[in-house]
Amino acid sequence: MRLCFSFISEDTVMLPYSYNEFIQGFIYKHVGSLASFLHEDGFRDGKRTFRLFTFSRLFGNIRAVKDAFHIEGPFKLIISSPHRETLQSLAESILKAPETFLGENRVIVQSIEVQFAPSFDSEIQIKMLSPVTIYSTLMRPDGRKKTYYYNPKEEEFSILIKENIIKKYRAFYGRDPEDKGFNIEPVSVSKKDEKIITYKGFVIKGWMGRYRLTGARELLSLAYDAGIGAKNSQGFGCFEVMG
Repeated sequence: MRLCFSFISEDTVMLPYSYNEFIQGFIYKHVGSLASFLHEDGFRDGKRTFRLFTFSRLFGNIRAVKDAFHIEGPFKLIISSPHRETLQSLAESILKAPETFLGENRVIVQSIEVQFAPSFDSEIQIKMLSPVTIYSTLMRPDGRKKTYYYNPKEEEFSILIKENIIKKYRAFYGRDPEDKGFNIEPVSVSKKDEKIITYKGFVIKGWMGRYRLTGARELLSLAYDAGIGAKNSQGFGCFEVMG
């Protein structure tokens, strides 16, 4: 399930190029008592914790000016989660007080549209609404850790994303999926689709573009709601299904 928020502001909205933490802050601020659960506990699979929500990049009349984005006029944001209580709490909070902040920008939520997942076949083509990222933590010769982000052409990209969605399924439903089939392959992805985003001082690499997903419908549905890949709650892995 998804919510599409439409914002307006009397002034030009100015956000840094890496604005993910401001969107995440907006979400945590408005989910009420669930904020502590999502941030501290989340949904667990062994030692892994998942917040099980994701969000898109902002959409609207957005211009890159020097070291910031300037947004003129209405703009939109999609927030998605399989946990309906999270979205319900978020919507109820905003409806009670539609005037809020994104960073230092005073904005008003003009409308909230509820969007339900489409019917899935075993193969779908998708377009990323926020970059998909997947990584491994490697050990350097000197003993320090290094994060390696895979690109969509590397074999590990699909393997790790499959492992990730199965872990999310177990974390949310408390059991293994009956069918563990899942694969992602790039359809139209080029160097310009690579995005480097700074989140609270850390550099994260991800990819926009178009991909083909195949596999079990229940895994495809969860991927649609929760996002594919890693770091979904930081604004990665949100996609739309192409017609």
